[in-house]
Amino acid sequence: MKRNLTMLTDLYQLTMMNGYLESGKQDDVAVFDVFFRRNEVLSYSVAAGLEQAIDYILSIRFEQDDIEYLRSLGVFSEDFLQYLKNFRFTGDVYAVPEGTLVFPEEPILTVKAPLLEAQFIETALLNIVNHQTLIATKAAKVAYAAKGDSVMEFGLRRAQGPDAGVYGARAAVIGGCRSTSNVLAGKMFDIPVAGTHAHSWVMNFPSEYEAFCAYADLFPEACLLLVDTYDTLRSGVPNAIKVFDRLRAKGYEPKGIRLDSGDLAYLSKTARKMLDDAGYPNAIICASGDLDEYLITSLKNQGAAIDLWGVGTKLITSADMPALGGVYKLSALYPKEGGEIPKIKLSDNTVKITNPAFKDIYRIYDKATGKAEADLIVVRGETIDETKPLTIFHPTETWKRTTFTEYTVRPLTVPIIQNGQAVYAFPKLSKICEYAEQEKGTFWDEYKRLDNPHVYKVDLSQKLYDIKTKLISEIRAKNG
Repeated sequence: MKRNLTMLTDLYQLTMMNGYLESGKQDDVAVFDVFFRRNEVLSYSVAAGLEQAIDYILSIRFEQDDIEYLRSLGVFSEDFLQYLKNFRFTGDVYAVPEGTLVFPEEPILTVKAPLLEAQFIETALLNIVNHQTLIATKAAKVAYAAKGDSVMEFGLRRAQGPDAGVYGARAAVIGGCRSTSNVLAGKMFDIPVAGTHAHSWVMNFPSEYEAFCAYADLFPEACLLLVDTYDTLRSGVPNAIKVFDRLRAKGYEPKGIRLDSGDLAYLSKTARKMLDDAGYPNAIICASGDLDEYLITSLKNQGAAIDLWGVGTKLITSADMPALGGVYKLSALYPKEGGEIPKIKLSDNTVKITNPAFKDIYRIYDKATGKAEADLIVVRGETIDETKPLTIFHPTETWKRTTFTEYTVRPLTVPIIQNGQAVYAFPKLSKICEYAEQEKGTFWDEYKRLDNPHVYKVDLSQKLYDIKTKLISEIRAKNG
């Protein structure tokens, strides 16, 4: 699957690079942050896609045919095209580990690199991190709604292309899915693969019973039958029970049945009673059919007897929010003459005003419960003395203050690339999933609930707040 994604960029990244080179800015160093803004759908996100993003950064190489194509556009100077021949990323990258819960305005990933390098990687970074973080977050919501039941991802047929299907499956597992139907994703990332059979299997035999018998004979140890091709309760479940009896006579126990249509609450409860009465209390009921976290919640509230949830279209496409909206914003410059210049983007819309400077994030935990209570964005290098009370305040409504006395803190960002070389050992996907579950466990349900979640505190240190307000005042004074 190795591909050269160097040219996966927007044209204006290259034209800006050309302009920076012509302006003599090639030795300036820039800091950019990847983050998402607060919105009505996302109260938090599950960071994902870091491994693929870093693989992209470290693999950047302009091939000769790339240079020739760019030359054919008649846009770029020859000096710039020559510069691209030896282009490599030589900077630093810091990020939160995959599986970390992150909140609006928090840097998921920070780049500190020569200006041309930092500018160039924006598009692909956002493409990779936005997509996987979006799907991991959607999966986390679905898993939360399932309340401990297993969720399998099987949206490949509805994904927006092969990459969205493969990397979406990876992200879904980070978010909380236990398996995928996607065989390529299973092979690439060692994800458990799962599946039953389609309605067409049943339709290809003279009768439903014969179709079930044939499937059970082929897969006696993993017999999970799709029972709604013709009539779920009058045909499908009774025929499944007959086949289960045949299996048991041969020394096998059936896995269960799958429902893919109809009133899933009613059908599952009735099917559960039928299976129990027939002597199969351990046979699971799997449900699928345009499920999402809200429908799963409704079915759970109705007492649906469903053990396993198959979620496809609405998960792999994140149907209610098809884009994360993550952005990549300049936060500091280090010109070749020396010194640091914090940078800020202003807007009439408060939520679009960025946080300046090279930053870190600390997560504050209650010492007694181990639960996360707030995050504090600080200027890089700032430390927190846990032996002293810590007072934080709302970044805009500054009269809202909270003081912690019995607490611990954890820095969230870790170095990933230093001077163009990887310094972070990426864990196996199974370890990322374990970490993501631990992360979710440190947050109160009030922050994770689907409707009207409590707003998690993300505040600025006094030092960062002072830098931000000073910059705002200076820019407004200069520009009226």
